Amino acid sequence: MAQPTLLDIAIRNADDGLVPMVELSLQTNPELALMPTMPFPGISFKTLQRLTIPLGGFRNSNEGKAAVKCTYVDKLVEAMVMDAATEVDKTVADSDVNGRDVFLADEGAGILEGQIRAACSQMYYGRLTTVATSVATGPTKGFPGLIEMYDSTNNVVATGGSGADCSSAWFLKFGRQFLQWVIGNDGDIALGEVQEVRLTDGSGNPYDGYRRPCLFRLGLQAVNPNAMVRIKNIEPHFPLTDDLLGAGLDKFPQGIVPDAIMMSRRSRRYLQQARTATNATGAPAPLPTEYEGIPIVTTDAIVNTENAD
Repeated sequence: MAQPTLLDIAIRNADDGLVPMVELSLQTNPELALMPTMPFPGISFKTLQRLTIPLGGFRNSNEGKAAVKCTYVDKLVEAMVMDAATEVDKTVADSDVNGRDVFLADEGAGILEGQIRAACSQMYYGRLTTVATSVATGPTKGFPGLIEMYDSTNNVVATGGSGADCSSAWFLKFGRQFLQWVIGNDGDIALGEVQEVRLTDGSGNPYDGYRRPCLFRLGLQAVNPNAMVRIKNIEPHFPLTDDLLGAGLDKFPQGIVPDAIMMSRRSRRYLQQARTATNATGAPAPLPTEYEGIPIVTTDAIVNTENAD
């Protein structure tokens, strides 16, 4: 069953000005198109994450057996403030050949695109700057990312890579019971009205301008710890291979099939080169698009400048 994405939320809110901006972002930020988005009231909520499932067993007649139970942990999910306000000089916008509204729409689209890129980067690196820094202006702010949330003991495959030119590949399972975006205030994501405001330059001198806010609250929810597996420390001397992908897939319990393998274009090229090297004909292998039926998706949000960990 298809689940709503950020674009569906924008359409539901009937904000015609926002829809084309989100559509444009989907072309360059696949995380938005792939992962479902859940609106919820307020700005935070608690959820239970099940950590263990007890094993059943048999008993003899006339013999008791101790009760068993699952273990859980409370998780607080917060939707953090993302502000993509546009501020421009009134004379610049008014003098545009296509008119003020077109100028402000183009400017807003670019700023929202930057915010969405920051959100997708935050999805992986969160606030943990020791591995890599999110492209967000405040990388120590915002919601926690996968690097902070995944099971780094059991759900990881490490190559022998070292240094600061490493990258990661992520197996991800999407859905309400696995991994999804969340938007606070009932999915309130919309462009505000254009306002005439007083702006100041770098020296504090005032001038007239326009301001158009685009404010919403975005977060990341991981319910099941088996929603994500990381292959880490991929670098030129320890490239991505099918053997590593197989080891990553083996980390998932039987019955849970990941929906995508996210990686940088460099990691995908390494995988292509590895497949070429094992090709009996010697012909270059095609650019990888899947592994065991799981789509391979490249993204700019995963960098090639991670620190080995």
